[in-house]
Amino acid sequence: MKLLQINTSLNSTATGKIANQISEMCISNGYDSFLAFSGRYPENNKTDNTIRIGYKFDFYWHALITRFFDRHGFGSIRATKKLLKKIDNIKPDIIHLHNVHGYFINIEILFNYLAATKIPVVWTLHDCWSFTGHCAHFEYIDCNKWQKSCHTCPQKSSYPASLIVDNSKDNFVNKRRLFNSVNNLTIVPVSNWLDSKLKNSFLKNYSSKVIHNGIDLKVFKPRAQEVFERDLNKEKKFILLGVASVWSKKKGLYEFIKLSKRLNEDYIIVLVGVGEKLKKKLPKNIISIARTSNQDELAKLYSSADIYLNLTFEDTYPTTNLESIACGTPVITYRAGGSPETVKDGAGFILTPGDMDALVGKVQELKGSAIPAVSSKFLREIAIEKFDKDNNFLQYLDLYKKILGL
Repeated sequence: MKLLQINTSLNSTATGKIANQISEMCISNGYDSFLAFSGRYPENNKTDNTIRIGYKFDFYWHALITRFFDRHGFGSIRATKKLLKKIDNIKPDIIHLHNVHGYFINIEILFNYLAATKIPVVWTLHDCWSFTGHCAHFEYIDCNKWQKSCHTCPQKSSYPASLIVDNSKDNFVNKRRLFNSVNNLTIVPVSNWLDSKLKNSFLKNYSSKVIHNGIDLKVFKPRAQEVFERDLNKEKKFILLGVASVWSKKKGLYEFIKLSKRLNEDYIIVLVGVGEKLKKKLPKNIISIARTSNQDELAKLYSSADIYLNLTFEDTYPTTNLESIACGTPVITYRAGGSPETVKDGAGFILTPGDMDALVGKVQELKGSAIPAVSSKFLREIAIEKFDKDNNFLQYLDLYKKILGL
């Protein structure tokens, strides 16, 4: 079997790590695997099994037509045609799509090709972009236009942002036409929540199978709980940790600020992924740490915290929750998207989005031992059972074999 995956990145984002881990899993089982990714990221582009789609110029041009004309997914013409020539040379048995948004590929050229060649396609959905006229998420603003027809988009200025034109109606029509043109397509939502949305979208007639994301349990495991005492001199504090690649209102930034005003000096909030500009605006009782791609350092941060807080208002299936649990730290999350699915079986607590009284109360109960502490060993056992990438991603291999009749 010969597999070709297409994704925005190769290793620098959560979806990139997932695609790379699936590739490694296939290779370890004796199959050929290739990865195509955006030219915006020059990572590993010289290895034999990776294909760089376009270059930075292609990315910037695609971003330009998105910003001015809301034509995201319809740029990168030259780069996509070059990719198709490489696919013809590789002759994959199956093509696995991940994120096809991100200013790097032309969905019209790609899906016309997939429809014509009849190569079996698996499409992992990490968000909602595939069935909307513009946005990647809509839960925060409670928009349901995507169920019938997008128009007059209330999130035009959100990713993928358009500064002038609202083309959401035409985008919706074109996506519906293109994405329903491939006969042999199996869709893989990464959460039950996303699967439920899929069944109300224009992709509802396709077969779908939920496969939850997995993480590397050899990296994310309980570590020596000393990082804050040693590096931040915050001994004997009750540590509340938050992690994001980009902090925003939707990701719960202002929830952490509100929380900081409700807690006394016995608590400390630590946010990872904070840039210099935002750092200057945070209250003094919030410690900020720059974004890190060092997973070992991240595992140490999870292990050193008393609680991991995910106060997002929309998310599909956040891997940060999985990473924290695997490191032995319980999670408090809002009931948003697929986030609650990650903290079942006693691994954490689920609260109503924006209920600050409940959040403060739960944090204080945990610190004061009003709620029995969840042991690191218990959380680790949950992670081993549910979050191991080696087990979860084998489901893709089984799916490929089923589709190909192997």
